[in-house]
Amino acid sequence: MKRSPNAKPDPSDVTNRNADSGTTEISSPSRRNFLGKLTGVATATVAAGAITTLEPLIAGKDAYAKADDIGPLSDQARAQASYNLRVNAATNEFNLPLVQHPTNGDEQLYPDEGANYTKCLPHDSYGRVNLAAYASLVNALTTGNPSDFNNIILGGARTLTDPQSGLAFDLEGTDGHNLTVDPAPVIAGPQQAAEMVELYWAALLRDVAFTSYAGNKYANLAAAELNGLSGYTGPRNSNGQVTTNELFRGNFAGETAGPYVSQLLLLPTVLGVLPITQRFQTFLATGGHGIEYLTDFNSFLLVQNGGSTGDELVFDPTLRYVRNGRDFAAWTHVDVLYEAYFLAYLVLSSLNIPFNPGNPYTGSVTQSGFGTFGGPDIAGTLAEVSTRALKAVWFQKWYVHRRARPEAAGGIAQLIQTGQQAYTDVTLGSDFLNSHALSYVWKQHGTYLLPQAFPEGSPTHPSYPTGHGSVAGACITVLKFFFDGVNGTINNPMMPNATGTALVPYTGGPLNVNGELNKLGHNITFGHGIHAGIHYRSDSDESLTLGEAVAISVLQDRAAMYNEPFSANITKFDGTIATITNQS
Repeated sequence: MKRSPNAKPDPSDVTNRNADSGTTEISSPSRRNFLGKLTGVATATVAAGAITTLEPLIAGKDAYAKADDIGPLSDQARAQASYNLRVNAATNEFNLPLVQHPTNGDEQLYPDEGANYTKCLPHDSYGRVNLAAYASLVNALTTGNPSDFNNIILGGARTLTDPQSGLAFDLEGTDGHNLTVDPAPVIAGPQQAAEMVELYWAALLRDVAFTSYAGNKYANLAAAELNGLSGYTGPRNSNGQVTTNELFRGNFAGETAGPYVSQLLLLPTVLGVLPITQRFQTFLATGGHGIEYLTDFNSFLLVQNGGSTGDELVFDPTLRYVRNGRDFAAWTHVDVLYEAYFLAYLVLSSLNIPFNPGNPYTGSVTQSGFGTFGGPDIAGTLAEVSTRALKAVWFQKWYVHRRARPEAAGGIAQLIQTGQQAYTDVTLGSDFLNSHALSYVWKQHGTYLLPQAFPEGSPTHPSYPTGHGSVAGACITVLKFFFDGVNGTINNPMMPNATGTALVPYTGGPLNVNGELNKLGHNITFGHGIHAGIHYRSDSDESLTLGEAVAISVLQDRAAMYNEPFSANITKFDGTIATITNQS
């Protein structure tokens, strides 16, 4: 299916919406349904009923053939049914209206391309990209020709991370090119300014335990400054204020309740007979402040060109529970794609959290799920949606937005604040340039560059949206499909002590499973983003909903594959309900 960026949703597409419950359900697998638009439109789900055939399989079963209706199929009928199922799933996806992919316009606004991702390409002594090199990148992304990717002009030994992944196809779920996100905030606007202020405060607070925020000077200054910024989109308390409790948290339901770290990243569990304590290897903090990287312009420029400073990460010999921003940066630096969510599955199982009420084996006295609606199905689906989410977000990163990483914006701040604004075409918001956060980083490091948790700074792919966030959104949606996150509770929650060496009881009462799943998603994507200094808040927020849409579309296609009749509800990040069902 050819994608057009100017395609508009089909006005004839109408869903059956229950206005009172917020539930969106589509009653026929052949209807044209708009799954992709993530902002302002609730994601729709399909009732992927019995296997719709192109011609009757058995007399009297004109359109459907399913084992629970007619018994096991003959070999030939099974082959035909399998073929029909694949064709019908592909037809349903093909009939979805094509979405638009709007951008923020910064690429066209600034002649020096300073607002766009240029890392690993050659730059001049002020950090401005070589325009011929940038054109070679855009040419490859425009043609999609593998040979053109081999001709991208690089500035050092580091290579770009898999831009062709954004061109890969998947054979299940909505094609990644037909899902979309909002434009990234413009680099000169108030939202970008607030996100930069947040990143600078996070750098200053990397070694402060989350449990110590309330009494910490920088944490209180951070909350006060963010509270007054018009572009700040993070959570506020019931009085509309940002306090230290809301710092670096997400906006989804349940995220500001309880400890900062999700219970699913703290509580012990087992992998088969292997005990898992959830104590991890973290980066070492020295002298009261952790080791910060790329705080001098020479190192910053070397890394922008794709070089290496030769610095190495220093690890703490003591295993710890995640208790501060630097711990999260260490956790997410080398985590396996869906590691956090596989661990969450193990924890939920260890806690005996019940399955989703829509699980067809709930209450059964004769059967239990295994390859379908059981442990292997859950574990396999987590891995499956992860790769699909990653391809969808890689398309957005490379082929649509190409947003510069926060470290690059920090380089522009360095030029502006040191009287070298003539060497950049980009302007930055006054809320950031006049912020206390920026001035405190200057006092600590002697530059206005954004301190990085990693010696290489950000990964070698664009900022918007995030890979960690899209995988988080997809996997959390899968866990909500399999487990009862609405009624499930964690009755004896824990929290790390200030040093991360032990867990202590949290005395605020039980915590909701869906809330802890939502929290887990932002923990991981902010851990890899805000706490490490390599992603903006909006990168994470948009990617979570993108991953959610990927997972819903995959689950929707999979529904027709199950022999068991079922209908399961998922509470989405925006609070609306998506229903996955194979019932007509």
